[in-house]
Order: sequence, then structure tokens, then C-alpha cells
Amino acid sequence: MWNLQFISEANFRTHVHNTIKKYGEKLKPYDLKKFNKNHIDPIKLIFDKTVYGSTWEEIISNEIFRQRDKSNNNDIGYFHQGIFKYIKNCHVPQNGKEGGWDVIYRDENGIKLVDGSIVKTVYVEMKNKHNTMNSSSSGKTFIKMQNQLLKDDDCACFLVEVIAKQSQDIKWEPTVDKVKMGHKLIRRVSIDKFYSLVTGEDDAFYQMCVVLPKVIQDIVNSEKSSLIPQDTVIKDIMKIAKEQNIESNDLSVAMAIYMLGFSTYIGFVK
Repeated sequence: MWNLQFISEANFRTHVHNTIKKYGEKLKPYDLKKFNKNHIDPIKLIFDKTVYGSTWEEIISNEIFRQRDKSNNNDIGYFHQGIFKYIKNCHVPQNGKEGGWDVIYRDENGIKLVDGSIVKTVYVEMKNKHNTMNSSSSGKTFIKMQNQLLKDDDCACFLVEVIAKQSQDIKWEPTVDKVKMGHKLIRRVSIDKFYSLVTGEDDAFYQMCVVLPKVIQDIVNSEKSSLIPQDTVIKDIMKIAKEQNIESNDLSVAMAIYMLGFSTYIGFVK
């Protein structure tokens, strides 16, 4: 039984599936060449392995996970932004089009904001985390929103944060050129409050979060053979370790790790 009223099961599953597909490149198997593409730090790996009491298999797996994870934020950003194209009165512009807004929410009957203001359009800049903007990018974003208010006197602009400090819908007051700025129609909003506004359901974001794990699991289970990568890094490292002719197995593996970064260094060459 499907409990979300603001998006159909078919559309939600499609969006989750498309998000998983965006992991595509990261799901390709890692061999030693791919693992060391950006030159790992052998010293750090050995410190981490010893200090955390990990096995070589665990530390290598963790490093592969870290490398894959570095580029996954954009994929999750796609999920948070793209879902609104399936929600009534919301529009997700093509990248860089229509002013570069992430989401545009329109309702000709009027959108009532928390301060009592009523507008017909809300323009959204979406950020994954509250601390991802420095003062320069905050200033540019605020000026962009000011310009939008000058062009359209029947709108509001939202900075919507997925990972906000807390649930909030407040006047955004950043510092621009060392001056604290603010406008009642430029607001800083956590994503739960934005879901509530566009769906009319207070706990819409919570409802989505409740059904999400099962939908992801269903899709991954149905495509398991194409999603689970068969990494060969640890096998490749163990092969190199056996060629070191060192009695200590731990040192031979450490030497194989060293060779990833130091193969041309004095002493390691031979």
C-alpha cells in the first residue's frame, strides 16, 4: 500500500532508480590502477590500518569506499532536487536555464509564507549542507535573489538546505561586503519546511524518508548483478606482496602499499 499522497509510487520508484543509475561510473570495479589513479598516500594507509586495528582488507575497502563517495554528493543532490518535478506546481529547470534556479514553485492561487506574505512564485537555490557556502558564494547567491525580487515583485526566494542546523523557515541575513543584509522575502529554509509548503502536508519529508529505504533496497535487489562491483585491489596487492621475498607477511603487504606511491623513490626502485 502506497502512503505518499504528493507523489505516485511509479514516479518515486522511477526517480530513485534514476538516482541509483547515476552511481554508474562509481560502481565500476576497482583494480589496482584505478585505485591508485590519483596517487594514494601509503603512509596514511599504514597509519590508519595500525591505529584503527584494521585488517588490510578492511583498510583497502574503506579507501575504495572513500574514493567512490567523493563524487556521490552530486548524485544525491540530483535526488533532492529532481524529486520536485513530480510534485504539483513545482518545476525543475534544466541546468543553467531559467536563471539557474534549482526549483521553481508556482501557484496562481497564492503561496502563503510563514510571515503572512502571499506570493505566486518561490525561486529556490538548494544546498545539501548548511556549511557548504563561504562568504563569497553566500553574497553572490543573496544578490542573485535580490535581483530576482527586483524583476518579479510577486515572488520570494528560498535558500533550501537539506542538512540544516535545525528545522527552520527564517529570514536569511548573510553578510555581504561586510554588511549584514536581509529581506523578508529572502528566506533560509530547511528541506522539511519546503516539503511542507509545496505539498500541504507538515510531515511530507518524514513520510518520504520512511518509504525510501525499502524502495532503494527493492531496486538494488532487482539489479544486484549489475550494481555490486567485483573489486580486485586487495588481490592485486597480495600478488605484489608475494613477490617481495620478505618473511614478514605484514611487512610484505606494507611494501606493496609503499610501491603504489614510492616505486621510483631511492631504495624502493630495486
